[in-house]
Amino acid sequence: MKVMRYIQSIFIIIVLLSAGGCSEDDRDLGFIDSIPAPSNLKLQVQLSQDNSGVTTLTPSGESVAAYTLDYGDGSEAIELAPGESTTHVYPEGTYTATLIGRNLNGEETEITQSVVVSFRPPENLEVTVVGVPGDNFSVNVSASADFAVGFEVFFGDQDPEEPTPLMIGETITYTYPDVGTYQLRVVALSGGAETSEATVEVVIENPIILPVDFESESIDYAFSDFGGAINQVIDNPDPSGSNTSAKVAEFFKEPGAEIFAGTILQLGSPIDFSQFQGFTMNVWSPKPGITVKLKLENADDSNIAAEVDATTSTTNAWETVIFDFSSADLEQEYSKLVVFLDFGNTGEGTTFYFDNIAQATPPSNQVTLPLDFEDSNLDYGLIGFEGAESAVIANPDPSGINTSMTVVETTKTEGAQFFAGTLIPLDVPIDFSISEKISIKTWSPKAGIPVRLKLEADDPGQFVELDVNTTVANGWEELIWDFSGQTAGLQATKVIIFFEFVVDLPGDGSTYYFDDVQLAADGVQLPIDFEDTELDYEIIGFEGAESTLVANPVSGGINTSGNVIQTIKTDGAQFFAGTAIPLDVPVVFGSNQRISIKTYSPKAGIPVRLKLENGNGDFVELDANTTAENAWEELIWDFTGQDTSPAFDTVVVFFEFIVDLPGDGTTYYFDDIQFAN
Repeated sequence: MKVMRYIQSIFIIIVLLSAGGCSEDDRDLGFIDSIPAPSNLKLQVQLSQDNSGVTTLTPSGESVAAYTLDYGDGSEAIELAPGESTTHVYPEGTYTATLIGRNLNGEETEITQSVVVSFRPPENLEVTVVGVPGDNFSVNVSASADFAVGFEVFFGDQDPEEPTPLMIGETITYTYPDVGTYQLRVVALSGGAETSEATVEVVIENPIILPVDFESESIDYAFSDFGGAINQVIDNPDPSGSNTSAKVAEFFKEPGAEIFAGTILQLGSPIDFSQFQGFTMNVWSPKPGITVKLKLENADDSNIAAEVDATTSTTNAWETVIFDFSSADLEQEYSKLVVFLDFGNTGEGTTFYFDNIAQATPPSNQVTLPLDFEDSNLDYGLIGFEGAESAVIANPDPSGINTSMTVVETTKTEGAQFFAGTLIPLDVPIDFSISEKISIKTWSPKAGIPVRLKLEADDPGQFVELDVNTTVANGWEELIWDFSGQTAGLQATKVIIFFEFVVDLPGDGSTYYFDDVQLAADGVQLPIDFEDTELDYEIIGFEGAESTLVANPVSGGINTSGNVIQTIKTDGAQFFAGTAIPLDVPVVFGSNQRISIKTYSPKAGIPVRLKLENGNGDFVELDANTTAENAWEELIWDFTGQDTSPAFDTVVVFFEFIVDLPGDGTTYYFDDIQFAN
């Protein structure tokens, strides 16, 4: 009897354990208690095709020591061991077979399987073929038919092809090897020799979708070139800087090409603007200041279109350009990307490259704190008044605490009123809930003169103002105005700065400079140089990273500061081991979307991930590769195009962020986290 075989197998296991020569205490049979219950039970039913009703039933499952099978036709149930099959002769009809799987503990799991015995040809055959979400090459196939006992599927991509069995109520998944049109055939089986069949045409497409990075080997990046432009996907000729990807698009503008020479990429579906209304693109140009035009077109009507221009700022290097479509008619459907490089100029046989066309959040066009005056596309609306002449210019003294590119120059002309100054209108009121202190970097040819800062609402009668004296002549310094307790209810939308505010003292033609107008608060905030002994820098190493504030052990080069952060990625640490630094004052992005950090690594070419996050689940993250080994260097993360509108209160740094690569005990250092110039 098969039931005796099951009982004997348990007995043999117990005897073997007893005969092992172990003492009473050593015989630990606890493992039996941990055996999982039977699972994934299935009963495969195969009917012979000779109208005999002979049926082969094969059980399968996990954690099963024995099966009990009730055929469902009133005959005696039988016992089966794993791997065994049984045959049974059914009369024509529909039966419910019951399969019980049992483990060594006696735990049971039960399923039922419909068994249909019909010798009529299957009727009303319906075949359902649907794509697998996220996989353009796979389909799910199911079928139903009256009087069918099962199906055979021929997917149409092989010749000859062995059929794939499909049970009643089952869905099978199949992955096609390539794009194309295939004839999928399903044969419905009866209990006899009669069959029915149906054919479904399956079209496998792998369309271009956003973001377009040219990395897929299965996508046909079909460029539709025009006007003398020739495009193709090639290996990245300069994998450095902001684009280290493997593949890029080469854009060759042949001699004499039209000024509008370009290329079209057809997307698989219309662009969804519900989240993003802008685009970013990596561009490499041997010529400075070229116009890059991105045009969006309707699939069927090229007259339904929107276009935006961007201008490159570097040569022979990758850079990210931004296209703001927020003012376009985004209710239309656009599914074509049209790219023009060096638009407006006749072709000279020049080769350009572009890559990574992605949807993004357009940069803010609002004037708001912090103000660094670095955005050349932003109108800061400076107003010099009563004899003050003010303008944004290139920094005439990029030294000390201010090496930024641009600053505000204000000249208090001879005879100017003592209250001559500079007004900066803000589009967003100052948020005093973050801080009631304002800091500004100033440069003055005179030490000891008062600088008045006035913060004013739209109603000129609502304001606060305060004087702070300069302490340095002919050099940059940071002045702080503390308005604590004075800002309740104030919606300040104007920043007004007066140099040498001395009653009845007219201007003498002196020129002053200022920069980086921002909220200042106590506590840990950007910029972070780890030099303030009164601040509590909370350094959190996690997942195998051991991080701490130490004296700079490798002082030299671009970093001779006293203190730095040391982080050791210990042996076996998770690949995402890193260092978190909570901030007392959140990072709030303005026009400058770039963060810089000085790093020291014994390895060149490794990715360093920078993540900014908050407690609401908002975050941005980006990788930058080291280029030097055993030396300090400054890495820059450009978050342009990401959603940087939230305030982020935690900075997280990961060294050698490579998926599934564990730590190897390497020690790294970093310092000076700040907005990049």
